[in-house]
Amino acid sequence: MKIILTGSLGNIGKPLTRQLVHDGHSVTVISSHDERRRAIEALGAKAAIGMVTDVEFLTRIFRGADVVYLMGIWEAIGSLFDANVDFEAGFNRLANTYKQAILETGIKKVIYLSTIGAHTNKGNGVLAYHHLVEQVLHTLPVMISIKFMRPVGFYTNLYRSIPTIRSQNAIVQNFGSDTPEPWVSPLDIAHTIADEIDKPFDGRTVRYITSEEISATEIAKQLGEAIGKSDLKWMVIPDETLLYGMLSLGMNKTIASGFIEMQAAQRNGSLYEDYYRNKPLPGKVKFAEFAKDFALVYSQQD
Repeated sequence: MKIILTGSLGNIGKPLTRQLVHDGHSVTVISSHDERRRAIEALGAKAAIGMVTDVEFLTRIFRGADVVYLMGIWEAIGSLFDANVDFEAGFNRLANTYKQAILETGIKKVIYLSTIGAHTNKGNGVLAYHHLVEQVLHTLPVMISIKFMRPVGFYTNLYRSIPTIRSQNAIVQNFGSDTPEPWVSPLDIAHTIADEIDKPFDGRTVRYITSEEISATEIAKQLGEAIGKSDLKWMVIPDETLLYGMLSLGMNKTIASGFIEMQAAQRNGSLYEDYYRNKPLPGKVKFAEFAKDFALVYSQQD
């Protein structure tokens, strides 16, 4: 099949591209950076350099494809540290650009990388933007089949905690306890998407993606052992304290507040309500495996 991937070669895009090429598909990867061209072509895929916000470019690239894989690409909308960016309006424009390109090219099979929490626009903070995109895509004609992929929190998000691990010997968040929560490896996300591409498309479906349910306490324990800090802690601080820290770094106020609300929904469990109603089988990549990768990245940043 001819498959178009948005999102360049990120944590999901690179292994997804590699697997789809290995499976014999013709893959085109869209990237906004020309310096990614060589890496894309090295994987056996074609590079399409341009902006996903450019409907004429997107329409040209989508034409003739069997499947398009769409992402809500934050960088295409603006910097999280730009106070003037309206991310809700940006996600709405991006969703409608995708919609227009799909309509103009007659695409019948779509995969959208959404997220846990996208089942609602209430109480989920920044994840409400994915709900918005899902709703726009739902307005496409019914003969267009769409698979909404909803992964849980990424293991790789924990790389953001390296500065506080170094300075405070702690992972500092406004959520976390001894209660296991679902986490996912980007490798399992890529594998699941590749699996869905090869399955029949029929109407509108939702699939949650997870790798393992593990508590914050256990995460700190495993990461601490991996990096030689056996006393590493997971520290829970008040919402207001974490928000102040984000704002002091110059983060967009709406985005900072949205992250706090999202993580508060993790803390009270409301984020996982629809996930547990539609709980998937776990993937293959367990946290212990990721901890080894984390240790390598941690050591390289010394």
